[in-house]
Amino acid sequence: MRGVLRTVNRVLLALGGLVLLALGGAVLAAGLGAGLPSWWPWSGRDDVLLSRADRAAVPWPALVAALAALVVIALWWLLATLRRARLAEVVVDSGDGEGALLRGRALEGVLAAEAEALGGVERAQVTLLGRRAAPHARVGLVLEPHAAPAEVLWGLTGEALAHARDSAGLAALPAEVRVRAAGHRARRVT
Repeated sequence: MRGVLRTVNRVLLALGGLVLLALGGAVLAAGLGAGLPSWWPWSGRDDVLLSRADRAAVPWPALVAALAALVVIALWWLLATLRRARLAEVVVDSGDGEGALLRGRALEGVLAAEAEALGGVERAQVTLLGRRAAPHARVGLVLEPHAAPAEVLWGLTGEALAHARDSAGLAALPAEVRVRAAGHRARRVT
């Protein structure tokens, strides 16, 4: 579901940007005297966007405030879309008061390998999120048909996450775990 929302979000941003780019380009072309189709409302060089009557009827402070709010919201939306979801590095307490940096992908790989080593886990995917000093993990587990989910979760929290937390010197490593069963295709037996 999250992937669908991300795709819809990016498509809406792209369409909105293309519409604004096309409109801005057309207004610029009309201002420069380029030939525009006759159906375009401002096709001549001397045409204006707003007549004197229109300009007198518009409450300009409210319009400027609304447009400024729209620009801020659009920039926030763009930055939220472009923001990296994964944590690039984690601050590890080295014991000397300095600290060291551990690549986030390395910790994700170790966590995933240790989770896959648990009995009943077919596949594991780990993503680290949050801040460098206080990360949290998003774990996706695909369980084999015979696996007991409670035992797998107990092993994951008691072993894999505990090892990662202790080795990185973190006070806590909260995790969101999503569990699903492995899907096997039916095969024709002859």
